[in-house]
Amino acid sequence: MLKISANPHMQTARNTGSIMLDVVIALMPAAVAAVLFFGIDALRVILTSVAGCVLFEYLACRYWLKTANTTRDFSAVITGLLLAYNLPSSMPCWMILIGAFMAIIVAKICFGGLGKNIFNPALVGRVFLFISFPVQMTVWPKPYFLQWTSPDGQTGATTLNIIKNIDVSSEYPMYSPADIPNLLDMFLGNIGGCIGEISTLALLIGLVYLLWRRVISWHIPFYYVATVFALTSILYMTTGDFKFQPLFHLLSGGLMLGAFFMATDYTTSPMTVKGQIIFAIGCGLLTVIIRAFSAYPEGVSFAILIMNALVPLIDKFAVQRYYGERK
Repeated sequence: MLKISANPHMQTARNTGSIMLDVVIALMPAAVAAVLFFGIDALRVILTSVAGCVLFEYLACRYWLKTANTTRDFSAVITGLLLAYNLPSSMPCWMILIGAFMAIIVAKICFGGLGKNIFNPALVGRVFLFISFPVQMTVWPKPYFLQWTSPDGQTGATTLNIIKNIDVSSEYPMYSPADIPNLLDMFLGNIGGCIGEISTLALLIGLVYLLWRRVISWHIPFYYVATVFALTSILYMTTGDFKFQPLFHLLSGGLMLGAFFMATDYTTSPMTVKGQIIFAIGCGLLTVIIRAFSAYPEGVSFAILIMNALVPLIDKFAVQRYYGERK
């Protein structure tokens, strides 16, 4: 029987669920690193966030939208993982659930569900929690490798916080250059910070898996990271200030997590390669501006959300024009 349908005329075993499952698998190394360095508290944050996101999406689909259950496509699991990765291990469970509600209901369901939201849901939840509970969102337990609980409940600053508050001209500075972790610790994850952003090694393993499975292309991660590296290098060479040391900015904060897993979100990033490059460079530029010239030491979340809002304009500019189409 001849079937007439609209293009594209392509069949593949890949579907939304299988793609999302690949992303979940790619995020697992970061989860392992989080538990190794922060113990049971990190596992508690991850499970609470994922359970909250899945529950809110299930309730919204059944009782509000009255549509089919979409939790089976793993998109809510990914949102829960990414939200958890953007939180400190000391975050109370009830605050995590508020962030999950904002991520799923406000940032996703209110826009129509998967594929229709204009902002990354996990980042919306993270920024809402940061604005609403700034104290809890800026308390960073110190990592204790292979210890399930912190023996004395010590907290410390993130690398970006240390760099931001070093003042070599002050007689009694808050931090000194000696307080900056070494590059190996920053690469492996033995530093304070949000549980999913600390280990560059774990995030790189996830990126390699996504590229191998062809879930994402290399353009956004490469141009995002390269832009941050280039701009901080220019600042470092022109000012001589070690605060702009490029490797500090690459290996600390949420740059790798944002570049690999949040800026590459299908729904909230441009469709074309040209658009993705513009988007990534914009994210990198805003990240450096916020980190270098604002009072806030981190800029990844705000940079990606701002560029999310510009995606329709980028797509309009970057979309390929077909022969014969009127400009």
